[in-house]
Amino acid sequence: MKKTIFVIVIALLVSWTVFDLVLSKDKESSKEVESNVENAEAPEIGIAIGNEAPNFKLTTLEGEEVQLSDYRGKKVFINFWATWCPPCRAEMPDMQKLYEEGNLDIEILAINITESEPSEENVKQFVEDFGLTFPILMDRNTEVATNYKVQAYPTSYMVDSKGIIRFIAPGAMNHDLMVQLIEDME
Repeated sequence: MKKTIFVIVIALLVSWTVFDLVLSKDKESSKEVESNVENAEAPEIGIAIGNEAPNFKLTTLEGEEVQLSDYRGKKVFINFWATWCPPCRAEMPDMQKLYEEGNLDIEILAINITESEPSEENVKQFVEDFGLTFPILMDRNTEVATNYKVQAYPTSYMVDSKGIIRFIAPGAMNHDLMVQLIEDME
């Protein structure tokens, strides 16, 4: 039993070290991209770090039309998710906490992959169950998810106030990582 616990602890430490190393390389790459973006006239529109995030127009769960370009001048956390996705379910309370804190000056746009849902009622129930108060956008035909080449849920894009993608996270994030990434965009 002690050997098993020891092996698990070592595996977790190695995993964390690798994750931390990858994150630090992403930060260096992001700073280099930031320098290049400041010197360039207009960044290319695309879905890579350093590109201008492609604009999209979706409807909220309440029926309001929203465009990414409406948020120019603000940092935006774009999150692609589904109700049936366990990592999405784990991540949502941290996103809500981040949104409620309100001290990091970031907008959250949670894009539901509606086509994969049994019904929009499931989405409404999920939002109610988790007490979500940030905008829930409905990607009914997966057009936006396709344009952003989302292959796993959740996938998040951190976009700075100039509309430039600064970080891409395939997979769930915790609150501390979210805060760190947002602060790194400043």
